[in-house]
Amino acid sequence: MSDALTDAIIGAAIEVHRVLGSGLLESVYETALCHEFRLRGIAHQRQVAVDVTYKGVTIEGQRLDLLVQDEVVVELKSLTKLPEVAKAQLLSYLKATGLRRGLLINFGEMRLVDGIKRISL
Repeated sequence: MSDALTDAIIGAAIEVHRVLGSGLLESVYETALCHEFRLRGIAHQRQVAVDVTYKGVTIEGQRLDLLVQDEVVVELKSLTKLPEVAKAQLLSYLKATGLRRGLLINFGEMRLVDGIKRISL
């Protein structure tokens, strides 16, 4: 499901990948993507703490890579092959935050479009 905000996020990620290519650390892409968001006026937060509740107990320690405009969770990877658990991780973040849209972006792909997955609840 495409929308203007996720399209803008993907456009920024494609620009980062176009300039940097693949093969760098995830933290490098995160920093570059945040800079690209600032250049484009896209509001975002980095490394946002998220609590998970289990049977009435709050468990701390989870962190979202990026939260864009308090609406879209963005999970970044830099792997040659994306494991299935990455999608499950993003789904868990969406459930924990109550948000409905997420993007899984793998900068390890040679063509970034092959490494982008939209997730909706």
